[in-house]
Amino acid sequence: MVWHNIFLLQEMIGLQEEINAFSSPLLVTAIHNGHALRPGISTYMAIDEFERLREEDPYTEYFADISESRLIVDTSRFEVDLNRPREDAVYRTPGQSWGIKVWKDKVPVSVWEYSYGEYDFFYNLLDRAITRFIDFWGYIIVYDIHSYNYLRNGKNSAEVDPEGNPEINLGTGSMDRQMWDPVVSSFMSVLHDYNYQGRKLHVAENIRFKGGYMAKWIHSRFPGKSCVLSIELKKIFMDEWTGAVNIPSINDLKEALKKTVPVVLDAAKGVAT
Repeated sequence: MVWHNIFLLQEMIGLQEEINAFSSPLLVTAIHNGHALRPGISTYMAIDEFERLREEDPYTEYFADISESRLIVDTSRFEVDLNRPREDAVYRTPGQSWGIKVWKDKVPVSVWEYSYGEYDFFYNLLDRAITRFIDFWGYIIVYDIHSYNYLRNGKNSAEVDPEGNPEINLGTGSMDRQMWDPVVSSFMSVLHDYNYQGRKLHVAENIRFKGGYMAKWIHSRFPGKSCVLSIELKKIFMDEWTGAVNIPSINDLKEALKKTVPVVLDAAKGVAT
């Protein structure tokens, strides 16, 4: 697809790009943060706004300012999912979206083509941004922040499997795990030791998720020079059914992630040099 106005496309995808590659080798992303839709697209959607919000990752933008370099997407994953392969980036069938029917019948192909253009734009920008980090530091560390629902049977339902739903799940499935072990171990150690509201957090690796397509793409595109920590936060910091945020909880979780940064960056120096 050819874009006639690259700046318009960046505005439409709602991409907040704040890159200071010289401050540290850490980039934080929140690519499922968004809830916005481009004008006119909601006409073709079968999913309602409330159901969309529940499956999105609201407030993940809040965690991102633990770094000076951030990529935050304000566009809903139901318009374009940047954490899927390109062919699955638009949820055209319920099988791609937890059984949810996203689109009405007879959607003009141009609606989806524009979304694929947004997808291509994002990955071109990401490529340029990461190249900037690697040119300066020799490597990059990415905190790829997401969140997930755990009360799917209703607001007051019991969690089906608490052990299988860690409060912080670290996905490392596509990285060179042996190479980056000092970074992963440092990250996990800080979180295991953190005092979260008078108790320890349930932190695990590759239990709920192993990381998505963006992490896989980065590791494949920049082998040996990239370490993506795909961080899935259980929605204990909010009510997943109403969207209401728990201020003390979200602040505490942000502080926990913030404390990992200097330790992780120190460990990364030993790996990359």
